[in-house]
Amino acid sequence: MKTSSTFSILIWINASRAKNDEAEIFARITVNQKRANISLKRKININSWNKSNSRAKGNSQNARLLNQYLDNVKSRLVQIHQDLINKDKLITAKLIKSIYLGEGENSKSLNDLIEYHSSKIEGTFAAGTIRNYEVTEGYIKKFLKEKRKTTDVFLKQLDYKFICDFENFLHCFWPKGHPKALGQNTVMKHIQRLRKMITLSYNLEWIDKDPFRRWKPTFEKTYRQFLTENELSNIETYEFISERLDRVRDLFVFSCYTGIAYADIMNLTRNNLLPGIDGNNWIITSRQKTKTLVKVPILQKAQFLINKYSEHPMTKVTGTLFPIITNEKLNTYLKEVANFAGIKKNLTFHMARHTFATTVTLTNGVPIETVSKMLGHTKISTTQIYAKVIERKVSDDMNILRDVLNKNKSSENKKAQ
Repeated sequence: MKTSSTFSILIWINASRAKNDEAEIFARITVNQKRANISLKRKININSWNKSNSRAKGNSQNARLLNQYLDNVKSRLVQIHQDLINKDKLITAKLIKSIYLGEGENSKSLNDLIEYHSSKIEGTFAAGTIRNYEVTEGYIKKFLKEKRKTTDVFLKQLDYKFICDFENFLHCFWPKGHPKALGQNTVMKHIQRLRKMITLSYNLEWIDKDPFRRWKPTFEKTYRQFLTENELSNIETYEFISERLDRVRDLFVFSCYTGIAYADIMNLTRNNLLPGIDGNNWIITSRQKTKTLVKVPILQKAQFLINKYSEHPMTKVTGTLFPIITNEKLNTYLKEVANFAGIKKNLTFHMARHTFATTVTLTNGVPIETVSKMLGHTKISTTQIYAKVIERKVSDDMNILRDVLNKNKSSENKKAQ
């Protein structure tokens, strides 16, 4: 990039606005005939100012100190100009002034970053993900207010200690209305979101070094609950008197046989039912969370539920495959469903997706690569979490191994005879 062809600095006083013969001193930066003035927060008697030399007259201590300060200002401005040349930046008088006053990109604050990140993800991230970031941002602001006694900090002030202090704050924080303080994995999720924002600022060159470079997340291993074959059957076959609970059960069972998440089920229409590679009906949609394309062959039990609601008054109004219900109400009503069906587990709608991955597919021999594809996972390692908890699959695989080993042993015995 071509740098500026002209650059000059002038130290001057604003004699026209002098009060009691005291005038304010300014530094004027000129780049390619464009000017920017900087108030140096110093005043001088107009009779003590040498206009031709842009310095204080005389050799008194005050004059020497002021002239030394003015020399430092000029040196600093020259250095900023040279740094911009070295970085091949487009140089302007306003930019030099901004950097001198500490208003450049290196002086961006944490709130500046949060605001920029929020605008960046708006319309590109799923609504649930955006809400999660908003919660994290709220905790950051609480931390700054309660522990740092401030409302903002410069990004250049962020360091490893800041991360550790924020982590400790989250571990001790007890959200209003919650039965307990934040768990380890929840804390890690909030810090990971902060890390993604900080990484963005590093990539934007708002900070020179990443404070997270030595930080490692520590997650506790969790057990992903799912329904066994008997539990799923109990829910499927229970006859609810309440039409409300009947609809909730049907949505849950549909997810158990398709692996489709709540938000994506609510968006399904007849347009998502298309012939697959085998000529049978498939559900083809995109995950709202990751925008990943998902293609799921429709099993008989899922097709039955689609047919059941095809002429339902609510779906005729919305044009969706199933009646619309909020996620909050859905999970609340599922507690009633579990109670009636005799399910002791904490039934949530997301458990249906876990049940599809384990009881319906992996346990029945569907390859993990196929399950991963139907779930819309971008990494097969995500799907492998489900495979770890299937004891029946482990048992089946070991029985196959026993048969192989027994056959090999029999063959060896026969050869020995």
